[in-house]
Amino acid sequence: MNAMDRNPEGLAHLHYGDGEFVVLKPGRFVLCAVTGRQVPLAALRYWDADAQEAYAGPAEALAAWQARQAG
Repeated sequence: MNAMDRNPEGLAHLHYGDGEFVVLKPGRFVLCAVTGRQVPLAALRYWDADAQEAYAGPAEALAAWQARQAG
């Protein structure tokens, strides 16, 4: 991060781990992989570390999981 990143706006880039994520590029939100809806980082609770995807909520996370299982 540099001096210009103190008040980041826009899309963040994250690395999703098991139970935690690391901010690679600061921002205020990520995009839900299912709906494309903006998810504020403070509200981000659902993601898939293997797929490196964020989800707006449990329904979207389940839909993505089911789609992967269907192949």
